[in-house]
Amino acid sequence: MAAVAQCVRGALRPRYPLLSFSLRTSPRLLCVATQEKNTGQNLEEDQSQSQNEQKVEPSSAEKRLTEEKAKLEEQLKEVTDKYKRALADAENVRQRSQKLVEEAKLYGIQSFCKDLLEVADILEKATESVPKEEIKDENPHLKNLYEGLVMTEVQIQKVFKKHGLLRLNPVGAKFDPYEHEALFHAPVEGKEPGTIALVSKIGYKLHGRTLRPALVGVVKDA
Repeated sequence: MAAVAQCVRGALRPRYPLLSFSLRTSPRLLCVATQEKNTGQNLEEDQSQSQNEQKVEPSSAEKRLTEEKAKLEEQLKEVTDKYKRALADAENVRQRSQKLVEEAKLYGIQSFCKDLLEVADILEKATESVPKEEIKDENPHLKNLYEGLVMTEVQIQKVFKKHGLLRLNPVGAKFDPYEHEALFHAPVEGKEPGTIALVSKIGYKLHGRTLRPALVGVVKDA
C-alpha cells in the first residue's frame, strides 16, 4: 500500500504538486476518518442500545406498577367487603339490642303480673262465692263488702289493661293451643266440636303474648 502511494506521488509530483501532497497526507486522513466513522458507529450503537434499554426498562417498570396496582385493588376490595360486612353485623347487633330493650320494657313486668294474677283470681272467687240473694239492704255489711270486692276487681282490671294485660275468657271460641290449655274433652249437645264449652280459669295475655293460658273444657264429637 505504501509503495503504491509512493509511485503515485512520484508520477504526479511534477504535474500536480498539490494532489501529490494530498495523497501524501491521505493515509492519516483516511485513518482519522475511519476512526471517526467507527466512533460514530459506536456512538450510534451505544445510543441505540441505550434507547432499547430505556424502552425495556419502562416496560418492566410499568409491568411492576400494573402488578402492584392489581394487588392494591384486590386489597382494597377485600377491605371494602370486610368493612361492609362489619357495618351489616353492627347494624344487626344494634337492631337485636334495640329489640331486646323494647321487649324488656314490655315484658319486664311479667313476673310481677303473674303474682298479681293470683290476687285477681282470689277477688273473682270471692265475688262469685257471695250468694246473690243475700246481697240486699237488710244485710248491709255483706252488701258493702261485696260491693267493695267488685270495685276492687274492676279497678285491678283497669290497671291490668293500662299495662297491656288483658283477660282471656274464650267461652264459645275455637280452641287455640297457644292461648288455651285443655283440661278435658267432652261431647256437648248443640256445641260445635273443637269449641270451648267451659272456662275453669281465666287466662291473660301481656302485650299480645300469652302470659297464662286459660284452663278450658273442649267439645268433642259424640
